[in-house]
Amino acid sequence: MKFRRVIIILLALSALNAILAVSFMLLARRPPLASMLLITFLPFAAALLHAGARLGWRGMLLMVGTTTLVSLIFESVGVATGWIYGPYHYASFLQPQFLGMVPLFVPLGWFLMSYPSFVLADWLTPAHWPRSRRILAVAALGALAMTAWDMVMDPVRTSVGQWVWEVEGGYFGVPLQNYLGWWITVFTALAAFMFLARYAPHRRSQAYDRLMVISYSLVAISEIIIAAALGLNGPALAGFFATLPWMLWGWLAMTQE
Repeated sequence: MKFRRVIIILLALSALNAILAVSFMLLARRPPLASMLLITFLPFAAALLHAGARLGWRGMLLMVGTTTLVSLIFESVGVATGWIYGPYHYASFLQPQFLGMVPLFVPLGWFLMSYPSFVLADWLTPAHWPRSRRILAVAALGALAMTAWDMVMDPVRTSVGQWVWEVEGGYFGVPLQNYLGWWITVFTALAAFMFLARYAPHRRSQAYDRLMVISYSLVAISEIIIAAALGLNGPALAGFFATLPWMLWGWLAMTQE
């Protein structure tokens, strides 16, 4: 499929950037903000190109649109009320912000892992299931895969000051409510996309879709290593055991068909 080489280059650059960020941390220095942001932007670009080839450009735009709309609505309500994820706010240096509450790059983060999680779930769900049942299953599995990543990501980003929890949560300072909120957010975004797009499992390529398993794994492993470098050993171990089954299960599913 198209853009394979470009996607591989973007993922390679993402790996190099993660090494740079970890190097700063091992020297007891905070990584440059640009490096932390590239951890988001490089995999986002790779997911965008992959989705354009796999779903078609209209499908890709629809998925980006639903993910952006759902994440902005849920995050804005979450910051304003604390109802969805628990009480929190974003750091003021993350600008510009939607309605003065949610940094505009945040939907990029939702898409960059929602899309690989969707690809994994698409392979893990039987293609012959009835459409409505399959949509709900793919959305549910994709949301679980995405939430697994947050087991390490949220403590890391809180540690480097990108957002602040206003209560002391039960999971390394993060409220347990946050993870239910994540699952609901991703489930809603993926289900909305598939219903609107009338999605069916077509145009699947084992070799091409493995790139998204690599992307998912790379982003997760980068956060795990960063967590360990920051001394966040608990979240690093939790993130490893939460994401590893999805990496292996997705890769094997794409091998066996």
